[in-house]
Amino acid sequence: MSTRAQEAALILGAALFTALLAQVALSVPGSPVPITGQTLAVVLTAAALGPQRGMAAQAAYLLLGAVGLPFFAKGASGWGALAGPTGGFLVGFLPAALLVGLAARHGYDRRWWTAVPLFLAGQLLVLVIGVCWLQVKAGLDFATAFHKGFLPFIPGGLLKAVIAGLLMPLVWTLARPRAP
Repeated sequence: MSTRAQEAALILGAALFTALLAQVALSVPGSPVPITGQTLAVVLTAAALGPQRGMAAQAAYLLLGAVGLPFFAKGASGWGALAGPTGGFLVGFLPAALLVGLAARHGYDRRWWTAVPLFLAGQLLVLVIGVCWLQVKAGLDFATAFHKGFLPFIPGGLLKAVIAGLLMPLVWTLARPRAP
């Protein structure tokens, strides 16, 4: 397989992984934003693939969902999902992938005590962008947007950061070549 084909396969695989974890979704009472596994996929794939491929994977995910594949939470799709009140959470995947990918390039994903804060920062970046977008698109005051799009997601974001922060160092340890 050529290098370009391998790159494309990694990027598409990460996009599909994000789409798969998007289907792990729970409604949040009073919020238009569901709790999903998407951000877990974003941080894991960005750490594994690096900043450019991590961002490319999330861009592919967004594009495939926008053109009609049922890739967003609960099988949603279309440009309206990106342009609507919850679209900022999706768009936030791009800078989160860049941040996590850049930090992972410097080894912050290799030890749990640096990986967990890194992955939490990626989760929080998505939430901050999403809340700002939600405020504008839904015509909410900041406090309401914060209560609907940020506070309910802190426990899940922390849990996903811990899961990813424990998983990635383990994966890197297992992937390290062993001396014969």
